[in-house]
Amino acid sequence: MMIRENVSLAPFTTLGVGGPARFFAVASDENHVTEALSFTRTRSVPVFALGGGSNLVVSDAGFPGLVLKIEIPGIRQLDADGRTAVGAGVRWDAFVQYCVSRNLAGVEALSGIPGTAGGAPVQNIGAYGRESGETITAVRAWDTHSDMIVELTRAECVFAYRRSVFNTTGAGRYIVLQTEFILQPHGRSSTQYADLRKYFADGANPSLAEIRGAVLEIRKSKGMLADPDDPDSRSAGSFFKNPVVSREEFAALEQRARAGGIMASSETIPHFDAPEGNIKLAAAWLIEHSGFSKGYVHGRAGISTKHALALVNRGGAAAAEIVSLMELIIERVSASFGVKLSPEPVFIGF
Repeated sequence: MMIRENVSLAPFTTLGVGGPARFFAVASDENHVTEALSFTRTRSVPVFALGGGSNLVVSDAGFPGLVLKIEIPGIRQLDADGRTAVGAGVRWDAFVQYCVSRNLAGVEALSGIPGTAGGAPVQNIGAYGRESGETITAVRAWDTHSDMIVELTRAECVFAYRRSVFNTTGAGRYIVLQTEFILQPHGRSSTQYADLRKYFADGANPSLAEIRGAVLEIRKSKGMLADPDDPDSRSAGSFFKNPVVSREEFAALEQRARAGGIMASSETIPHFDAPEGNIKLAAAWLIEHSGFSKGYVHGRAGISTKHALALVNRGGAAAAEIVSLMELIIERVSASFGVKLSPEPVFIGF
């Protein structure tokens, strides 16, 4: 395994911002991970495991330790019941395509999400009414505390909305090596999510391939597919989480919006049911009704012309400009609605 020095990280992210890593290496198997961690111990520097860089904001100063790009390959269907394992370095959408082509249901609604499979359990990635944690049964990872490979069960992963043990209590502790899913052979997919209901006619019973095709088309229309010809795809995907509030908070929020003239008395804030009787708000709606429009310009940063949730690098942006726009949006949404948005990407080097 070759370890390089002072490698620019911007080209390894979909947002395209950030300074250099002090050290950089690629791990194409588990032994490389062991070697890399041994190196960080001898140099007394931190390590950051990099996947597809699609949910990442790197500071302009870069990262003062070793960035280890995980490229562990392999997809294997383990049995006829739908158990399927995927290496952390496999492109996520390639894994989804593999499953759909074999009529294994469970991840088709997550088509087109950029990044690698190793990021799926970390962020509990989700879209169109589904989350990866619903089908994950086990995660094989290197535990930097015990200095050994461990296997975490679904319960031990503690999945919640865009959360897991890997980005909360265990943040920085684990390096994902492989994830195991339980999928449904010859299963069907749900079209209950609004965008999919709109796409398919009432009573339609689309195949997994048709669901995948619809999701890819919808994501492309919103600039949420990695496309070098689309400036709006130079982003970190959805930059903010949809906030979750209680029903009482939601009622007060609507009253505040009507009293402030933000919306008419006959309107309602777009929302979805959330666990424990709570309400999930549409962050994009909150952003647009706080004075930001699609295509909003903030120096060399901006908001996508197709989707208010995506912050984009308009060309040559610094990480500081992205963060400045993020802070401005958070401040205005809070002032307009009393709701604090939380960013979704991982921030390193700040």
